[in-house]
Amino acid sequence: MSNASKRAEGSAEELGGKIKESVGKLINNEQMEAEGKAKKLQGQARQEAAKAAERSKGKVEEVAGGAKNRVGALIDNEQMQAEGKVEELKGEARQKTNR
Repeated sequence: MSNASKRAEGSAEELGGKIKESVGKLINNEQMEAEGKAKKLQGQARQEAAKAAERSKGKVEEVAGGAKNRVGALIDNEQMQAEGKVEELKGEARQKTNR
């Protein structure tokens, strides 16, 4: 399952929990309200886990790209240097997107 689908699943779970929590409040059912709140928090946690995984992937891309960039510079290979810089920037962008 992709991280995007994990985030969507977490978002749907959070929304379902909010609805259940609201209905529980509306009908004065404390158990339903508590179950809804728990489901909402579980959905939020699922979303955060997916974002953390993406941040980790981004960090790996950033470090690998930086290494490739530097090796390219050492051996005077401009193409390798440029490819490394692209990977490094891609990793940074992935991390920023998933904060």
